[in-house]
Parts: sequence; C-alpha cells; structure tokens
Amino acid sequence: MQNIAMQELLELTVKEQASDLHLSLGHPPTLRIAGNLVPLVKKKPATAESIMELAGSLMTQEQEELLKQEKEVDFSYNLDGRARFRVNVFYQQGAPSAVLRLIPKQIKTLEELNLPVTLHKFAQARQGLLLITGPSSHGKSTTLAALIDEINHTRADHVITIEDPVEYVFEDDKAIIDQREVRQDAKSFASALRATFRQDPDVIAVGEMRDLETIATAITAAETGHLVFATLHTNSAAQTVHRIVDSFPSEQQMQVRAQLSGSLLGVVSQRLVPALNGGLLPAVEIMLSNPAVANLIRENKIHELPLVIDTSAEAGMISLNRALANLVRSKSITLENALSFSLNPVELRTLARN
Repeated sequence: MQNIAMQELLELTVKEQASDLHLSLGHPPTLRIAGNLVPLVKKKPATAESIMELAGSLMTQEQEELLKQEKEVDFSYNLDGRARFRVNVFYQQGAPSAVLRLIPKQIKTLEELNLPVTLHKFAQARQGLLLITGPSSHGKSTTLAALIDEINHTRADHVITIEDPVEYVFEDDKAIIDQREVRQDAKSFASALRATFRQDPDVIAVGEMRDLETIATAITAAETGHLVFATLHTNSAAQTVHRIVDSFPSEQQMQVRAQLSGSLLGVVSQRLVPALNGGLLPAVEIMLSNPAVANLIRENKIHELPLVIDTSAEAGMISLNRALANLVRSKSITLENALSFSLNPVELRTLARN
C-alpha cells in the first residue's frame, strides 16, 4: 500500500517536470530537473528504513522477494492513471536506494522531441534493423516510443515490444501493439524475441540488447522480413557496429558482418544537452545504411564509418560533432556544454567557429 509521503514525492516529481526522483541514504529526496540534481532541502535526509518504507509501498510481494534475492529490482508504477514511473530499487554498501524515472503519459512526436526529420524514414521502413544508442538517460526509450507511435497512427501492423519494464503504454490506433514485460510476460529478452517468430509481427521493438542471443536473434528477425528497433548503450555509430560484431566469437564475426551489412537500416546515437532557454535538447548522430556503409561493415573497415557519415549530409547523415556544432551556432546550447558531450572536442571547436 503506497504511503502518503511517497504519493507526495511522486506528485511533486510530476509537478516539477523532473525526469527522475532519487532516494539515497543520508540525502533528502532529490529531483533531476533539466539534467541537474535538485535536493528537496525541506525534507529530512533518508534513512535505510525510510527508503524501504517509501519504495516498499510501491512493490508487490513478488518484487520484494526479487529484491531480497537479486539485491535489485526493476518495475513500473502507475500513479492513479496520471503518470507512470520506471522504478529501480537497489542496494549500495548494504543500504537500499531507489531511482524513479518519470515516463510522460503523452507520447511525443519526433517533431515535439526536436528530433531530425530523417528519423521518419525509419518509421516508414518495412524491414531491417535500426539501433538507437547513447548513454543511459539520454532519451533512447522516448525516441523509440515516438517511432512506434508514428507507426501506430499510420500503418495497420502488428507491433510487439519487449521491455524491462514496460515504460510508455500505447493505445492501439491503426496497429495492434502487444507489450511484453520481462519476468511478468516472458522469462528474458532472448526468449521473448525467439517467440516473436510464432506471433506474426511486422515490427519488433527490443527495449535493450543485453546479450549475444538477443543480438543474434534481432539480426535474424531483421533478415527475415521484420522491422526491428532496438537500443544499445554505445556512444557512436562506429562503436555500435564494433560492439555488435565483437560480442560474437571470432569465428562467427565475418558472418555477422555480412548479416549486419545486409540488414542494418541505420544507427541513431543521441545525447540530451542542457538548452540555453532551459530544458534539454537532443544532439543526434545519424548513420544510414547505403552501399558504402554496407561495404565498410562487410570488409571490417568500421573505423572508416565516421568519414562516410561526415561526407553524406545530403543523404540525411550527420556526425555527433556537427549536430552539436549546429546547436551551438544557433545559440541553442553553450559551447562548454557541447564540448562536454563531444567525443572529439578539438574538431568540435573548429566546427562551431565555422
């Protein structure tokens, strides 16, 4: 049973449009607003007991048992139908902590998220693999939801999502959308993904590709006529391709490169950068598969992918540095913030001046 103190904290998180609520030992409850941690200084510092009382009020008995066994648990929580939270409760130095991510009720469009129009191409595709990448908490799930919802409103497709936990909840429009949650509806990402081959999907969305079997099955699904969206914690298009190929044993890597070169639609790598007028703005690297990209992947010349991205602007590709530089030149973000997100700050300084 949720207690009054927890209800107040969740409602405050929604009211302040915070992205996260942190409950951590020795600190007052803390909100992340526009990328910055803001402690609620009028609240008392949390104790182990108060954290367990607050977090425990949101958990089922099964989730409490899982926390005891695994020392961490993921689940989603619905706040009276007004908002949803993705909750992670975990232990650190023997004491409990919790982070609650606010999931907006409304699924925003690509335009409302300030994402490049090029991304519409992926919602129009019929088969292939799109990888949405970037660090944790930089909007991958939100971008994925926007693409799925665009399909939902434009195509009579069967969409299956595999998530841990389910975040955005879709209301079927033209599409049929089945949302499967790991542990509740399936044993694992890999088993749920394998099962899709018997469920007649047109589109498959994988919340996270965490292991070799999930990656291999996703590539196979894309090869066999499905449109597959998946997220990965990588920092660039080239690093994403490396990560996928390197996850396989060396004797399989040539075959995987061949599969990937034929099935990959593209890689979207994004960062959320503090905006000058408040809030966060996405800086997005986009690699679209074309004959040059496919050939570099197949020939194991992945280190040359950044050059192709940088010289293919007319095709809709853009490097992360150019995306950051465009935001700096339009006075949307500061150069200092842009540099902190860049993988090549020296190049970015030059691009931002031109």
